[in-house]
Amino acid sequence: MTLARAAGALDAGDFAAAMVELADGDGDGTAPWLELKAMAAYGAGEYEGAVACWEQLHALHRAAGQHEQAARAAVMTAMFLLIDAGMLSTVRGWTRRGERLLGEGGLAGDSPVRALIAAVTAYERFFSGDLPAAAEHAATAIMLGERLGVMPAVTIGRTAAGRVAILSGDVDGGIAQLEEVAAVLMSGEVDNLTAGMMFCELVCAAQGLLRHDLAREWTDAMATWGVAGAVGGIHGRCRVHQAELLRMSGPAEAAERAALEACDELRPWMRREYGWPLAELGLVRLRRGDLAGAEEAFAAVAEHAWPTHPGLALLRLEQDRADEAAQEIAAAIAHPVDAPSKELPPFGELRLVPLFDAQSEIAMAVADPTLAVTLADAAHEGLADAAQRFPSPMLLAVVDRADARRALLAGNFATAAALAGRAAGALAELDAPYEAGAARVVLAEACLGLDDEAAARAALLAARTEFLRYGAAHRVIAIDRRLASPRPVVVPQADGPAHRGTFRRGGPLWFVALGGAEAQVKDLKGLRYLHRLVSAPGREFHVLDMVAMESGTLRPAGPEASGLPALDETARAAYRRRLADIEEDIDEATRLHDLGRLARAEADRQYLVNELTRAVGIGQRSRVQGGASERARTAVARMLRYALDELERCHPPAARHFRASVRTGTYCSYRPDPLTRVEWEL
Repeated sequence: MTLARAAGALDAGDFAAAMVELADGDGDGTAPWLELKAMAAYGAGEYEGAVACWEQLHALHRAAGQHEQAARAAVMTAMFLLIDAGMLSTVRGWTRRGERLLGEGGLAGDSPVRALIAAVTAYERFFSGDLPAAAEHAATAIMLGERLGVMPAVTIGRTAAGRVAILSGDVDGGIAQLEEVAAVLMSGEVDNLTAGMMFCELVCAAQGLLRHDLAREWTDAMATWGVAGAVGGIHGRCRVHQAELLRMSGPAEAAERAALEACDELRPWMRREYGWPLAELGLVRLRRGDLAGAEEAFAAVAEHAWPTHPGLALLRLEQDRADEAAQEIAAAIAHPVDAPSKELPPFGELRLVPLFDAQSEIAMAVADPTLAVTLADAAHEGLADAAQRFPSPMLLAVVDRADARRALLAGNFATAAALAGRAAGALAELDAPYEAGAARVVLAEACLGLDDEAAARAALLAARTEFLRYGAAHRVIAIDRRLASPRPVVVPQADGPAHRGTFRRGGPLWFVALGGAEAQVKDLKGLRYLHRLVSAPGREFHVLDMVAMESGTLRPAGPEASGLPALDETARAAYRRRLADIEEDIDEATRLHDLGRLARAEADRQYLVNELTRAVGIGQRSRVQGGASERARTAVARMLRYALDELERCHPPAARHFRASVRTGTYCSYRPDPLTRVEWEL
């Protein structure tokens, strides 16, 4: 039987095979078919199709007068919207439908569906900042789930309760609850979808506390579990967490690779929350010194209504625009963006910690001494308050480093040296070499203020070692200049001697020199693509970026700006239905005078309106669906091949080198073998 084969494929994690089985029409439109199709579509990357199936299942049961089954379909719709859509208004709309159906059916509080509604509502309230209500609904989910054997409700409720406890100030108690959840997740007692999402929640909680030790432990557990059990975008979420941890520990190249892979994997599931992996990509590129790449990433972050700071402010600092950076970070702290996500602390001091840390760094570079002190004081107060409520070794070290900068600005050099030295030691012990290097630079400044040039030089050399281990070559170069004893920057992956070559454009021709041979080649689009790759060895460029940068538009407009597929008709219809839910939520928030809820609902509405606007072209015609990335991939690969064929006729050694070093696909890169690497004059 087709449904049985589909169920078997689903159990085996073969979502594509399940979709094939379900496509033959056997049982099409029935309740079992819709439920199987919902799970298979989600696993296969058809997110909107999955949600649509749950909505259809709700309508089917409701028409048949099956209140409890219809309520279950409603809460499953709410749960899937909670997982990836990032719009709480629609989640509230579907949980209300479920509650009404249970009431209409005369079902008491012992319904398993009520346990699921309580679990989803607990998280909806948590993300909305209503901690007391979140705790209440989490307790209900746990109580009903344990009594009725609804393990997903119990697990979600316990995770929500742990996160509520942490943000309420009981950090140790909250972590203890999350550790119990982790043990249950590893036991295999929980279904794969719930297990994957709650693993992600554990890591997010640890990252928000700057408890990278716990985050690493839970990320490793998530990765081990996820090999066989990942559903939907879980692999991609795990990869973002890996990128976050690698951004702290290095090597930076591995962090960027993980962030790029996460972006690629999460495209089918995320739209609004897609700003999360993009922001991580921007931060990693910033630490590598790739300012152009960071700018591109943060521009895409902004398109997804995701917070661009502190990354964008730190980018302005690197671009020698310190005053602008100071203004932007102050505005971000005064008016923090509500991230439509489970991935960041939703509110409170923890959300502001990265912003205050960036403000401390920016304070050191602003031209106005009074403004510098004001910024440093504000950063000190914000970080100190957070550390008092949520102490962790990393956060305490960050506070010490910020206080060292503050003391340095005030001319208290001995205090600055003591604090910076303590911060550097703690950060090095926490395996955060980039952070430790930054603290050692502050220590060097303090030592210079004390007229101890030998100690300053030692601190800079130690910082150089940290930055070199991390992979921040631009920081190493800056330190070498300060030491006035330039030495070559050694890239750890390149052990062989570097050859020298020239690859530059002059008018209608390209001049190529390598291995003693020279040639001139006519200008081709493929050579321009190649030059872009060679200008950033190791960096991976999405093909849409390649096309947009070569054409001078940087990024194409609309959803494809971040490599996302355009909205198909299923998604457009779903977005229109969600707009109705949001309008209802706006009306209710207006009646209750709940300004915070009203603002978030209006932001949800604006996001959907923007997405629908992008999805239609001139004359309200739908834009061409789903082909931009594939067309760009094919075009870029073809242009590169043609360019290398032309180069082969003029300069065979250079062509052979590029063929061996250039990788094409959805992402393109120039990665020469360490033994044949070339230092190009561009």
